[in-house]
Amino acid sequence: MENANSNVTDVNMDFDASQLASVKEIFKSYNKLTELCFMDCATDFTIGDLKSDEVRCAENCTSKFLKASERMTQRFQEYQLIMNEHVITAQQNANA
Repeated sequence: MENANSNVTDVNMDFDASQLASVKEIFKSYNKLTELCFMDCATDFTIGDLKSDEVRCAENCTSKFLKASERMTQRFQEYQLIMNEHVITAQQNANA
């Protein structure tokens, strides 16, 4: 019974590590987005508010960044699927 509890604990720890890695990746992306869009769009530091062109720039920058991230994620998933198919095929050939 102790071994079963150990396995459950291991799964929970792996799940927590996976969640933590996901959160870290989200924050890295957010920080990169913030840095890129701020550097590109914040131009006037003499007033406390954003100008309309700065707001428009930030909205466009954010949209482009998110679309690019979505596209990269989609391509990565496609690549992973192809690689998994190659592994399965190689295993089947090795077992034949």
